[in-house]
Amino acid sequence: MFNSIRGVVSAKGTESVYLLSGDIEWDISIPVNDIHSLTLNSECRILTWLYTREDLLKLYGFLTERRRNTFLELLKVEGIGPKGAVKIMSGISQDDLESALENGDLTRLEAVPGLGKKTAQKMLLSLKGKLVQSGSANVVSSPYNDLVEALVGMGYDRKLAAEALAKAEESAAPDLQEAEKEKLLFQEAIVYLSGA
Repeated sequence: MFNSIRGVVSAKGTESVYLLSGDIEWDISIPVNDIHSLTLNSECRILTWLYTREDLLKLYGFLTERRRNTFLELLKVEGIGPKGAVKIMSGISQDDLESALENGDLTRLEAVPGLGKKTAQKMLLSLKGKLVQSGSANVVSSPYNDLVEALVGMGYDRKLAAEALAKAEESAAPDLQEAEKEKLLFQEAIVYLSGA
């Protein structure tokens, strides 16, 4: 419904910011570390996500697409709702969260305020390989990023998907056209990842 709102930061609370856009002042729930990086009376753009329930409408905001994607991925974890996702994002930096998930660092996740052992374990199972962005230090780069993304979308780990595509490319015939080659690499990568 709303992708983003541009306006002037009119006030900052402990869990939200007020953004004046035209004649409307929006109350937007936002992670604490994002609140601290906003300056009063400065103009900014906040990416949004609208939570609707029969008795509640709540607007959540994020300074970058990466942060919003993290929030949306957290919502997919059983037991984490919008308020919990914002609390998790407020208790750990984006880089630390990605690193903890990629390295399976359960101790670091459990140290996040309000995050128990069971939920931290569910996060590791659900999100490993899904938050790391291309260009991030933790990412294995691949000339076939679209294929890596497709494999991640199917539930495979990002690093393993990139490695499987690299293995598949080693055995691919060099004279194939690009479209044919990509199709073959994708199929071979799935075979490698399935352990067949």
